[in-house]
Amino acid sequence: MSIKTFLFFIIAFFFLLILTACSSAPASTPTPTPAPTAIPATPLPEVGCSVISAEPTPKPSSALPAITSADYVRGPDNASVTLIVYCEFQSGQCQVLGDILDKLQANHPNDARVVFRPLPAASLLDKSQITVQAVIAAGNQGKFWEMRAILRSKYNEWINLSAVTFEPWAVTQAAGLGLDGAKFKADLTSVETAARAKSMGDAAKAAGITSIPIVFVNGNPQPAYVLDYTNLDATVSLIALGARQFKSCPPFVINPAKQYIATVRTEKGDIVMQLFPDKAPLAVNSFVFLARNNWFNGVTFHSVIPGFIAQAGDPSGTGRGGPGYFFKNEITDLKYDRPGLVGVANSGPDTNGSQFFITFAPQPKINGSYTIFGQVIQGMDVVESLTPRDPSKTPGLPPGDRILNVTIEEK
Repeated sequence: MSIKTFLFFIIAFFFLLILTACSSAPASTPTPTPAPTAIPATPLPEVGCSVISAEPTPKPSSALPAITSADYVRGPDNASVTLIVYCEFQSGQCQVLGDILDKLQANHPNDARVVFRPLPAASLLDKSQITVQAVIAAGNQGKFWEMRAILRSKYNEWINLSAVTFEPWAVTQAAGLGLDGAKFKADLTSVETAARAKSMGDAAKAAGITSIPIVFVNGNPQPAYVLDYTNLDATVSLIALGARQFKSCPPFVINPAKQYIATVRTEKGDIVMQLFPDKAPLAVNSFVFLARNNWFNGVTFHSVIPGFIAQAGDPSGTGRGGPGYFFKNEITDLKYDRPGLVGVANSGPDTNGSQFFITFAPQPKINGSYTIFGQVIQGMDVVESLTPRDPSKTPGLPPGDRILNVTIEEK
């Protein structure tokens, strides 16, 4: 055997040993393949996002008497906002406030609870005491709110009556409510009813309340100049929004190398936007996160200024609400040089949240101040059809057009 042939057999032998060592072992009970482990979402860098409470809820004041079963309460116990109201029924200011409170509860049935504490101003108004006694007497039969409604709706009927002639008028109204007329008449002027009205006044004075109307929102007294519907509605809306706000920054759920298309379905039609994750990853990530968590559902375009921008993204509708976090500006080479650009609204550098806007025309004055994170690629006619609405011009604003939902397509 030649040396060349010998070497060939040696090499072949070792090669066979290697193949044998690498071959599969005899079959036994197969080991199941473990399921892929989900990669946890990466949170936004701390330098890019911070948690913020846009509307802290004030703590109830210890000076106010606690709410008890003796109070007249309307609205759910778990409402985000409790309004404790001290007022009576003859005062024109209290009459107006009553209209505001009714409208507020009608528009916020789950978020507003009203505690009404009648406070007679007998030294100033001739029927203040007897009208308070009338609602207390009706309340004895479970009809406090119904009698209050009559005093408000028929204000012009009784306001010019004397205190004496008011009494039979009230008895007639009580009969219309299905109350026990004899009991109501007895309770209306009883010593017990008068004493209860006085005790309400004494408790209010002990809490430092010397004038009416006064409203406490979650224990926080409201100045007289905000006791209108617009301000109280905004207050309720912002506090209620707190229950929806996120307690941490959103996880980083996008891939900046991919393409993201957002379809904003509105009452007026669809607006399709191409997002720019490579230019504004923080803004796109936040928008995608919020859309997938239904944040925009039911939200209105609260500000639509023709020739300027259409703005949405605040569930409170006030233009002051956000998602509970802020993220940094992302200013790039993009400019507001054409219609249909999508930017993030803010109240100053690095205070970006959920509010976004779409330009109607080039807006060079805002270059460098607001992140551009997308462009309308379809539905600009829908944007232009949105109802004009300038929040700086109140009252009488038309309702904003609603967003039904926002869907995200990832390519």
